[in-house]
Amino acid sequence: MSTPADPAAPMALETGAGAVAPPARETLRLFVRNKAAVAGVVLLLGMIFMTVAGPSLYDQDPKNIIARPLMAPGEIAEARLGTDYLGRDVLAGVVSGGTTSLTVAAMAAAMVVIIGVSIGALAGYYGGWLDNALMRFTEFFQVLPALLFAMVLVTLFEPSKWTIAFAIGVVAWPGIARITRAEFLRLRNLEFVRAARALGANDWRIMRRVIFPNALPPLIVSATLIMGTAILFEAGLAFLGLGDPNGTSWGLMIGLNRGNFLTAWWSVTFPGLAIFVTVLSFSLIGDGLQDAYNPKLRGR
Repeated sequence: MSTPADPAAPMALETGAGAVAPPARETLRLFVRNKAAVAGVVLLLGMIFMTVAGPSLYDQDPKNIIARPLMAPGEIAEARLGTDYLGRDVLAGVVSGGTTSLTVAAMAAAMVVIIGVSIGALAGYYGGWLDNALMRFTEFFQVLPALLFAMVLVTLFEPSKWTIAFAIGVVAWPGIARITRAEFLRLRNLEFVRAARALGANDWRIMRRVIFPNALPPLIVSATLIMGTAILFEAGLAFLGLGDPNGTSWGLMIGLNRGNFLTAWWSVTFPGLAIFVTVLSFSLIGDGLQDAYNPKLRGR
């Protein structure tokens, strides 16, 4: 097999088992053909639009008490989805809560990717004692009860967007670290990597410019799914009373109103639906990306 002229750009390189990574156009074509994945994109865009533009279109402070507590949806025009246990507008809470939930999820996912990819890349590329040490370190975090450990971290540093994102990032990175390690182990001895070494590329350049671009497909899929996991984590922490007290989030709304679920279902159902739709959208997108990046599906 011939070596590409630029070993730093082997994205279209083909090995005996097929392409290391499918071309972007082919990947997009397969993704668009997946109706469930497209539905996930539409749902996610809708939730993002509600989060970004919602507060401007529906100018209502979610912390203001506008009516008596636990009024049903449609009972008054000022609270279309009813009021919570304090008399606050549920719709305003759902609209504003998306900002906190999605922001925390994005920050946590970024932290997970940075930590996981860094540790996995070093372990997979160098192997040997460094691989063993980093994998034992990873296993230590894997066996910890994730939610309990996150609760401890949030309690120690006071609940806020940053501490919640930090806690989620600390407990959620081992999975992506193992995926990165597996990809680097698979790619490090292929011919285009050997060619880069022969041309004098140092380890940092090989990892960053040669191996990492070809390891991206499964990492992109994992990062997408991590967003959904982070939203559930944030909701769980907020439900337990460890949410950001200065903001509104979907999980916090459910936690504060859980005692009224049987008598005022709307106070927990609508923020719960927002969490469900958002996590479902990330799951559908992740599944669609996984299918699109799978070379075995090309040509169908």
